[in-house]
Amino acid sequence: MTEHYFSATPASAAELRPVTVTLAGRAVTLTTASGIFSPDRVDIGTAVLLHEVPDPPPAGALLDLGCGWGPIALTLAALSPQATVYAVDVNERALDLVRRNAYAIGADRVQALRPDAVPADVRFAMIWSNPPIRVGKAVLHDLLRTWLPRLDPDGTAYLVVQKNLGSDSLQRWIAGDLGMPCARYATARGFRVLAVTHPE
Repeated sequence: MTEHYFSATPASAAELRPVTVTLAGRAVTLTTASGIFSPDRVDIGTAVLLHEVPDPPPAGALLDLGCGWGPIALTLAALSPQATVYAVDVNERALDLVRRNAYAIGADRVQALRPDAVPADVRFAMIWSNPPIRVGKAVLHDLLRTWLPRLDPDGTAYLVVQKNLGSDSLQRWIAGDLGMPCARYATARGFRVLAVTHPE
């Protein structure tokens, strides 16, 4: 069976390695590994998201859904040090890396958790996500159906999706199936950033 970055426990050797990236305007050296998404750099979609979205609120609960080794969660933590950042992934290796990287930069309010470990009563002031499109439509829809309604009433979720991997159809599905307004917030480098809110 082919191993994917969305495997819960990657079978391949971790092969930890350093990567230097710029997050929230600061160059940091972090740790990545094999068996996770985009281990050698901040991928283009995530870079587009981080460049285009507005700053998160200064406090409250923030969510990075499908966190990988943590560039989105760590940016949220850097921009909003008083907020609690939930970095959520099914990949245990990715979660271990987020914890390691958060410690390395002093981001002590990052919680790297499997989805079922996030307290059910937590609501999010903002969600940033480069969602795992390649898990397939059914799994992706279940993921978004679970997490997008957990926005605060005045919160916004920003999702980055490659145009040729179904960003427009996903926008229609969120608006139609979930009944949540979903607008095209930005377009850059072959990606769209979608902004999702609660109905007024």
